[in-house]
Order: sequence, then C-alpha cells, then structure tokens
Amino acid sequence: MSRISQRIAAINESATLKVDAKAKALKAQGRDVISYAAGEPDFPTPANVVEAASRAVLDPASHRYTPAVGLPDLREAIAAKTLRDSGTQVDASQVVVTNGGKQAVYQAFQVILDPGDEVLVPTPYWTTYPEAIALTGASQVDVFAGADQGYKVTVEQLEAARTPKTKALLFVSPSNPTGAVYSPDEVRAIGEWAERCGLWVVSDEIYQNLTYDGVRAVSITEAVPALADRTILVNGVAKTYAMTGWRLGWMVGPKDAIAAAANLQSHLTSNVNNVAQKAALEALTGPQDAVEEMRVAFDRRRRLAVSELSRIDGVTVPTPEGAFYVYADVQGLLGREWAGSTPTSSLELADLMLEHAEVAAVPGEAFGPSGYLRFSYALGDAPLLEGIQRLQRLFA
Repeated sequence: MSRISQRIAAINESATLKVDAKAKALKAQGRDVISYAAGEPDFPTPANVVEAASRAVLDPASHRYTPAVGLPDLREAIAAKTLRDSGTQVDASQVVVTNGGKQAVYQAFQVILDPGDEVLVPTPYWTTYPEAIALTGASQVDVFAGADQGYKVTVEQLEAARTPKTKALLFVSPSNPTGAVYSPDEVRAIGEWAERCGLWVVSDEIYQNLTYDGVRAVSITEAVPALADRTILVNGVAKTYAMTGWRLGWMVGPKDAIAAAANLQSHLTSNVNNVAQKAALEALTGPQDAVEEMRVAFDRRRRLAVSELSRIDGVTVPTPEGAFYVYADVQGLLGREWAGSTPTSSLELADLMLEHAEVAAVPGEAFGPSGYLRFSYALGDAPLLEGIQRLQRLFA
C-alpha cells in the first residue's frame, strides 16, 4: 500500500517556481544569474495599500474570524470592479474571496467537474491549470495554437476537440504564458460557441488590467451576457497591484457555483487573512496612479524584450498585447550546436542558457509543447537588457 495517495503523488511541482528557485539557489552560490522565470512584478506594493494594511493590523477586528467568503465591503468592491472592468453586473453575494488566484482556480474546477468530464484548455497554458483539473478526476484536452496564430485558438479548433464528455472551457485573456489578448470579435465568437454547446467557462482574468497599445481585454461574459449563468471569473490583486505575496484572489459566478465554492472553502481554509483583505480593499477603491506607472514601465520593457529577442537568428517573437511575458518560439535554435552542446528541446536549451549565459527562462514543456521559452519582463530595465544581450552573444 502506497504511503502517499496516488492522486497527490501525481501532482507536478510548479515549473515556474522550480526554475525560479534554481536561479535563486545559483545566485546564493555567487553566480550572476538573471532570471526571467517568476511572474512577479519587481515593484513594491503601492504605499496607500501598505498603509491600509498597517491600520488593519492595529484593529482588533482583524484579529478575529470573519466570514469565510470574504469581508462584506471587499466583496462589494470586487462586484464593482467586475462591472467596471469585466462589464458584468453581479451582486456581492456572487463573490468568494480566496487565498490568491490559485485557490480560486482550484475551487472553480472542483465545483463544476466530476471524474470523466473533459475540459478544453487552449495551449500554451499556465502550469497550474493541469494539476487543478487532474485533482477533480476530469481530463484536460489541449487545443494548441502556435506563434503563427499569435497563440490564440479558433472556434474551429475548439469544436474539433469537443466530445460528448466536454463539460467546460478554460478561457484566459490576457494569457500567461504568451501575453496574447483575444480581440472583442474573437471573444464573442468563442463565447457564442460555448453558449451554444452548453459548456461551463472558467475565465482567468488576473491580467485584465495589464494591456498595451490601446488594447482592452474584453470579458467573455461582457461579450456574451447569456454565458454569465455558466461562467466563473477568476481574478486577484497580485499582478496589477504588485501584491503577489499578499495572497488575495477571488472568484465570481452564478449563485449555485459560488455557494458550492463557499461551502468548500469553509472547510478548506475559512476566511482569507483579514489584513490582506483590507489591503485589497484599498487597492481596488483607492488611487490608481501607481498601477498606471507600473503598466507604463511594463510596456517599455515589453517593447525592449521583443525588439532585442527578435535580433537572435532562430527566435520568433509575436508581440504580446497583455500580461508581462514574452513567449518566444525557439525551434530555430534547436538541433544546432551552441557552446559545445546540441539541444533538441526547449528544456535542454533552457539548461544550456542557465549554464553558459547564467540566464533563467521557463521552457515550453511547462506550458505545453516543447520549442518555446517564456521570458517574464517583470524585472528591472537594466537586468532585462543585460540578460538578453547575454543570449545574443551565446547564440551569435
């Protein structure tokens, strides 16, 4: 008899966190590693948010249990944000505040999936989605779109992958790892198809406020309001407000799904840290100046990363319109000799880069097929340029 349950033993470690941990370990050994691995802004949390948290720490009310689903004023603020940014009217009772976006993703799949169900997952995908789906007993069905499609799947591809077992569609725009943003027409077409097919939709909107070139990330429930009764929106403050360590996310959806998620959370974690909830309330309702300053900086870095990576022969870089990632097609570098080695996969290429250029990036195997590398440009301008210049020299 196995000491560890087969279900839990089958979970893979987060590939992005694994690469980042390896880079940090090498730094601790004195290596001058530049890491593009973690999806984490290098900016501090805005001062007004930190000040709100400081006040909350001193308030005895923060020292006690609060409703498992979240503080009432924060749920109201999230409902207001959902209307403002996702174009969808919801009541605060349709909100559950979670310990980061990951818990929201996990709970969303737990409340709608059963063993034997299938979930259509546009690929490349964030490394956590497969594990959250697998823990339900459901199966993930990958629908791949490469650089030639701007990493965006089509209705035709989704329909070809659909079977009688298909119960849900995962929709992510802007995307991690690609930064792709679906146009309003593309969102509407996919939403109308999902509605016709009677599918659930789990829509991860964590990067919705980080878009560029005048592009707006349109929510699938705004494009197709009829989907609201079968859609769970997942979001949080981590990326937009540089609050990754605060662990504050949420899910919004129809009342039956939210009631089920609330019941699950009441046994799983109870309420989210009250200080973090008060900080999130200030983030959503307070001044947004710092958010815009960070977005402008990300935009500058985005253009620099695309420009400099594109100078490497064998690398194809579609210009991302959202998030803070560049997803480079590096198939043109494979099968060629570099620094005495001939990598045949992006995993081998990433290892070569770390060893010979002291540059860490996450290989495509973490997000789907091999042949790609994800570079986060959520790091300082100087290391961003220096790391890519090292790669330019390595692959010259």
